[in-house]
Amino acid sequence: FAENLKKQGYEPVIFCANTFHSERDPVDLGQGKCKVEHIEGIPFIYVKTKPYVGNGISRVRNMLLFYKNLFPVAKSYAKRHGKPDVIIASSVHPLTMVAGIKSARRFGVPCICEVRDLWPESIIEFGGLSRDTVLMKTLFRGEQWIYENADRLIFTMEGGKDYIEDKGWSIGTGGVIDLNKVYHINNGVNLELFDASRIENPYTDDDLDDPNYFKFVYAGSIRKANNLERIVDAARYLPKESRIKIIIFGDGDERSLLEKKCVQEGISNIVFKGKVEKHFIPSIVGRADANILNYPNHDIWKYGGSQNKVFEYLAAGKPILSTIDMGYDIIDGHNAGIVLKEQDPATIARAMEGLASMASDEYTAMGLRARNVAQQYDFKVLTNKLIECIESV
Repeated sequence: FAENLKKQGYEPVIFCANTFHSERDPVDLGQGKCKVEHIEGIPFIYVKTKPYVGNGISRVRNMLLFYKNLFPVAKSYAKRHGKPDVIIASSVHPLTMVAGIKSARRFGVPCICEVRDLWPESIIEFGGLSRDTVLMKTLFRGEQWIYENADRLIFTMEGGKDYIEDKGWSIGTGGVIDLNKVYHINNGVNLELFDASRIENPYTDDDLDDPNYFKFVYAGSIRKANNLERIVDAARYLPKESRIKIIIFGDGDERSLLEKKCVQEGISNIVFKGKVEKHFIPSIVGRADANILNYPNHDIWKYGGSQNKVFEYLAAGKPILSTIDMGYDIIDGHNAGIVLKEQDPATIARAMEGLASMASDEYTAMGLRARNVAQQYDFKVLTNKLIECIESV
């Protein structure tokens, strides 16, 4: 977004933590609370935090440190370079939006909050926690405060307005939030970069290159939240003479368990390739015959989704097999693949067989529709939606 804003005359500045949500080493800040780096002519201000592993106390400490240290860092930067015209606070976690709103008030400027996850609803749905605890009630009140005090709200999932209404927070349902300030801008893909990477970073793999199989590819994490055991079980339902092969790229704490299960149960039509560098993903998903989108089903999906991999899959121009019954479904809405209303392994296996045996012209047309949809989510297009939101405040 920043690159495209800059091309249109804006001067974006990005404040972010000096740590990564991965195993990468943090950015070394020396003894200071921040470090300024210029990437593609865009200032990145890395704010001091502490590394963390998993989703426990260390991650909460990381969030609190970013929140605490952001205020003096932003004040110091503004003193040298001038205050911003608008602040966009993106919810990597909710405290970034709280910090954005409070900083905007101190500078006397508007704040746009971008909601990338429905916290704490997603914690309840995916973590199995009760919404009736004091902690959850406090988090919901904090979420409501953010939505009420933001000058504009951007939801990456399309059902953001539905969510606010269901909570009773909109003017029409007895609350104070004007739904006219709510925008929808989904995640997207840089098609120019995707296509270039597909050519410049080819990924060589014997299974992926085998013309004798119809290859279903999954690329992503292999954790409980991804529910890949369901795909492994689906492989057992494929006929022995099937020419389907399922190829899994990625890593996570469930990978070894699933590999062991395949060995114990003699499941030979699924292979695990491990983690790959992100620049290989365009080549991998582009050479699949179909790509798999798989998550456990939860009520929260009724508000839509914004998974990055969806847009990489669409850009690949190949049909997508989705096991999620999702509201505002991009794949289903544009007939860019097969979306399953039932997610049991036998149904998934039948869907795989159906895609593999699809008539050539129908299969090609489905892939073309996927690629055409990706063009609607190119960051150049999405940036114009963001500019519309920015200019409205």
